[in-house]
Amino acid sequence: MRASCLLMLTAAGALAAQTLRPNLLVSTDWLAAHLKDPNLTVVHVTRDPRNYQAGHIPGARLLTWDQFTINREGIPVELPAVADLVGQLEKAGISDETRVVLYGDNLGLAAARAWFTLDFLGHGYHAALLDGGLEKWRAESRPLSQDTPAIRRGRLTPRLRRQALVGLARMRTLVEAKDPAVLLLDARPPAEYRGEKPFGNPPLAGHIPGAVSLYWMDALASQDRPVLRPPAELRRMFQAAGARPGRRLVAYCGAGVQAAYVYFMARYLGYDAALYDGSLAEWTRAGGALATSAGRD
Repeated sequence: MRASCLLMLTAAGALAAQTLRPNLLVSTDWLAAHLKDPNLTVVHVTRDPRNYQAGHIPGARLLTWDQFTINREGIPVELPAVADLVGQLEKAGISDETRVVLYGDNLGLAAARAWFTLDFLGHGYHAALLDGGLEKWRAESRPLSQDTPAIRRGRLTPRLRRQALVGLARMRTLVEAKDPAVLLLDARPPAEYRGEKPFGNPPLAGHIPGAVSLYWMDALASQDRPVLRPPAELRRMFQAAGARPGRRLVAYCGAGVQAAYVYFMARYLGYDAALYDGSLAEWTRAGGALATSAGRD
């Protein structure tokens, strides 16, 4: 009797651990209805401020790429020091009590990377991506603005989720251990994963040994706007790659951008997830091996 109860509790815990977190994704309808909420901060994330200046969602603040990523010793798209990171986000008006909605360039990649950053700081459950992004907002003929809103500096208390981040040493251990409780996910296009399309300079081909391909764009319902497929389809996509309750997912790509989208989706679906921030830029520079055969189950 006790054993069966324990089994039921374990199973229930595993299922709870992958329960959908719908608050991490908001629709354009929802945003239009809540745009003037006093505790809502909408953030336009971009590499080029001219994209923001050309037209943004009314009231949206600008967050540029260099405010939340740095190049560290030749490795691009790394997290800055926490104090610097918090300072930049506070300048955008983000506070502990703020509900943040993010959208941005490259079919939502920039926004997903910003969401990962907030999640690392412990603010992920108070932040969401705009489903469809500015592309869907425009297509629906919703209002745009070229005005820069007055921003009251926020106060953000970091509560670091260090488990969200995997470094080089840990990644080496995971690859060597071949732990079935960990699933490595390569977020790049399948041709890059298989080694058919080399990357980097000098050109390199393949993926981190043991990794499974889960291309981030396969999660989009449309190739011209970042609208996510329904949760049931996303879950089937992750399950086909080997995700299951109790299995930790570690996403990587070339430099931690495409992987941030896979990380977001994993968290949205309720999986235990982490991001290898250095990704292949760091892995290959450190002499890490590459494979071209399919990953393990």
